[in-house]
Amino acid sequence: MNSNDSFTKQVLKVALGMDYIKTEDVPNIELYMDQVTTFMDRHLESSKRYEDDKLLTKTMINNYTKNDLIPSPEKKKYSRNHMFLLTLIYYMKNIMSISDIRKLLGPVTEYTFNNERDFDMADVYSEIFNIVGKQSRDMVKDLVRKVKISETAFEGMAKTPEEQEYFKTFGFICMLCFDVYMKSQVIENLLDESDIFKNENKEERSKS
Repeated sequence: MNSNDSFTKQVLKVALGMDYIKTEDVPNIELYMDQVTTFMDRHLESSKRYEDDKLLTKTMINNYTKNDLIPSPEKKKYSRNHMFLLTLIYYMKNIMSISDIRKLLGPVTEYTFNNERDFDMADVYSEIFNIVGKQSRDMVKDLVRKVKISETAFEGMAKTPEEQEYFKTFGFICMLCFDVYMKSQVIENLLDESDIFKNENKEERSKS
């Protein structure tokens, strides 16, 4: 196996091996704080970069409550709605600010926690991963395409196989970084300029 095949397999292993909390995984009972953190740690273990990483801590959950990302628990117990909301926050927090997450999730949190609609966070969560699942094949294809582009980029700069491997990895990561940057700019623009978030924008400015 040449280095290009090995590199592609490494990328695909990560992309295809990503796990997420399924709707049916979340227990239909209320949980105490320790049970919440234990559940998240067990079901998102594959997301850890290092073995001793903490995916969700008591401090994080308390901060989410203080910052109005999640409603306060009832009698120190977190509902199924809380669990799905915490999971969404976990996925979003590395690419969105706390204020942007609050702005995005605020309306749907109000709908589901106040029983204003005939759906709950489980329905919202399931629909999100339904639409993401439908485009996952295209996302994997895009990763393979970027790998192929990186293999021929920076030609003539490398003097050794090690340098060639570096430039290939460098180019691939740069493409991923730009992809994330561009999409984050789109996210921020939608949150800042879309009429549906105008009230939330006013509230954010009043708090600052």
